[in-house]
Amino acid sequence: MLILLDIDGVMVPGNSWKKPEFLNDGFPAFSAKATQALQKIISEASADILLTTSHKNTYTLEEWKSIFDERGLKINKINRLPINTDYSCRKEEIMNWFTSNKIEDDFIIIDDDKTLNALPEFLKSKLVQTNASLGLTDELADEALKIIKAKKFISA
Repeated sequence: MLILLDIDGVMVPGNSWKKPEFLNDGFPAFSAKATQALQKIISEASADILLTTSHKNTYTLEEWKSIFDERGLKINKINRLPINTDYSCRKEEIMNWFTSNKIEDDFIIIDDDKTLNALPEFLKSKLVQTNASLGLTDELADEALKIIKAKKFISA
């Protein structure tokens, strides 16, 4: 099971009136609600993370693992989309990755990017879209698990 995960607007809610809190590693703190919701999905679905965030190549994979650990998330494996050298939109990045990697069913996409509404139905049906100012919530985690269970990735 794979979670294609954005960070801004998902793990770090974006509120223009409020500066995010930064931890000692220089990266913003994740919201407690988003952390709890993501851990629920990871635990119940035995999921790995594929970072889709624009920050994905700012840190090494080892540093990303540490960032997640520092924020109380116990993750299995972590990877990321390739460097976006042609400045494609998120939708194009994800579609290119799927074309190159031949992934069939065992994934969900958690992102606030509205361009993802134009994904082909096969991909869009796996999209859990957050409100950027709220981030990932428990209700959205339940929605993600419902999508996963509907595809029989984890036993009911």
